[in-house]
Amino acid sequence: MSASPLLKVAGLGKSFGGVKAVDGIHFELKAGELLALIGPNGAGKSTTFNMVNGQLKADAGSIQLNGQELVGRKPRDIWRRGVSRTFQIAETFASLTVAENVQMALLSQDGLLFSIWRRAADHKRDEALSLLAQVGMRAQADRPCNVLAYGDVKRVELAIAMANSPKLLLMDEPTAGMAPKERNDLMALTKQLVIERGMAVLFTEHSMDVVFAYADRMIVLARGRLIAEGKPLEIRDHPKVQEVYFGSGKTFEKEMDKKSPETAKEVA
Repeated sequence: MSASPLLKVAGLGKSFGGVKAVDGIHFELKAGELLALIGPNGAGKSTTFNMVNGQLKADAGSIQLNGQELVGRKPRDIWRRGVSRTFQIAETFASLTVAENVQMALLSQDGLLFSIWRRAADHKRDEALSLLAQVGMRAQADRPCNVLAYGDVKRVELAIAMANSPKLLLMDEPTAGMAPKERNDLMALTKQLVIERGMAVLFTEHSMDVVFAYADRMIVLARGRLIAEGKPLEIRDHPKVQEVYFGSGKTFEKEMDKKSPETAKEVA
């Protein structure tokens, strides 16, 4: 793992009217890490995510990728610099085939998305098939996306996100709407890609079983402020985090005990 951070966020702030949605937060992320960004509703997670991605412009602070400032850059420019994103609701072209969806991303990466002389089906098919093989979808390359199971659509979305060879992958609620086995399969695949590609992942997630099983580190927001960061076991036992999530009398460990035996074993 690299000694210097790939992503460095410092003094990041964003207000809407008189409300500080994000208030001076800071964190770092190294290549080869999965960093979970968690917090209760209204904590500022989505706002932070959208500032890193360029969908929102920060009012204050800095977001640096390999020492290059991202604040003020458009999402497409940030994407070209090696930042990809998946969404809570998977975004694919339902009527196109699995391979064509990935080929559309490759067209965009090559600056040819709006070329009238190019069809997705003609562009870098071998590269698209290679990306699909990495996410276990090579055999379904010629099926339209609208006939796939939801877990497979999420795998296609992951292949699309890999089209620009990202240094940093942002995953917004990657396992939302998925069954427990699908959740764990997707995150295990993501972990494998992180190791193989040496990239970094910043992800938000409401399923604590996923967070504690797969995150290398965690940062916790509450009311726009950073209240804790550390390894999963440190966060699980952090009194301030437990208070924010549960009030008094509950802990993450007790909540995990309510899960199925299979999930509890995975998180332990």
